Order: sequence, then C-alpha cells, then structure tokens
Amino acid sequence: MIHDKKDLAEYILFDNSFAKDKSRQKYMKRVHDTEYFISKYLVYLRKQEYYINTAGLNAFKKLLALYYERKKHNLGNELGFYIGPNCFKKGLTIYHHGTVIVNPAAKIGTNCKLHGNNCIGNNGTEDNNPVIGDNVDIGFGAVIIGDVTIADNIKIGANAVVNKSFLEPGITIAGVPAKKVK
Repeated sequence: MIHDKKDLAEYILFDNSFAKDKSRQKYMKRVHDTEYFISKYLVYLRKQEYYINTAGLNAFKKLLALYYERKKHNLGNELGFYIGPNCFKKGLTIYHHGTVIVNPAAKIGTNCKLHGNNCIGNNGTEDNNPVIGDNVDIGFGAVIIGDVTIADNIKIGANAVVNKSFLEPGITIAGVPAKKVK
C-alpha cells in the first residue's frame, strides 16, 4: 500500500517495467500505441491510491484523489479496464488492452502480470474475493472468481477459470475449471 511519496515513486517505477525505456515511451506516445496509455492508466491508479491513503482530513488531497480517479476512469473506459484502488502491490504489469476487471476487495501481491481479458472478483453469490500471491502470471482470458487463494509464483493458463484455491507455489494451472498441469 502506498503511504508516502517515496512509495508512490517506487510503485510507478516498478509497474509495467517492460515499458520503462524512455525513447520507447516517446515513440509509443507519438504513435498512440496502447502500451503508452496502459502506463498512463497505471500512473493514474497509483496517484489515486496515494491521495486516498494519505488524505486523512485534508480536503485538497481528497479532491486530488477524485481528480485522479476520474482521469483513471476516463482512460480505463477507452482501454477496457476497471481496477479498484489498493488491490495490487507494486510491480503490476498489464500487457494488452481489453477487458480487465478487478473487484476493489481483491488482494493481489507484487509483480502480478495480466495478459488481458481478465476478471478477478467475487462469484456473484458471495462477497468473498480472491487473494493472489506474489509473482503470479495470469494468462489471456483467465478468470479468478470467488473465495480462492492463489500461492506465489503460479502461472495461470489462457482462458482458465479458477474457482478453487491453489496453495502449492510455483505450479502451472489451466483449464475449465482450473487444475494443476505442471
């Protein structure tokens, strides 16, 4: 969770780390590539989190939190993203635009990778949300729903539907419903 300006700078530095080459960023901005806009979305998300977490009774910081929430939502509507604040620890990487929906109550560890068209949330009948460990790679189209726990260093295959917990670290899961494949 972001508690101060140092944390904010660290989170922004580690998010979408594949897109940190300055000359590449300038090129992506010039050609209006989605990689640039995904990076901007993550900056808005992190600034929203910072101002929410540090506002206290400060009305100006509360206003800035709303400002960055609006910027994030406007860009998110174009990219197809809805990610609530304070879900992801640092190191979030989103590789592609397309639907990415994350319930604000979900908790995801450091260095999570999303490949696009992902849904992380409750199962529609309960309010329990996933808890996902560190270094989890979530494949294109994968869905993680319900009261599930995913251990560290797990790879989730494309189009997998994860509706039960996987507590063994370092495995690969895939399928509908997901099961251990490696």
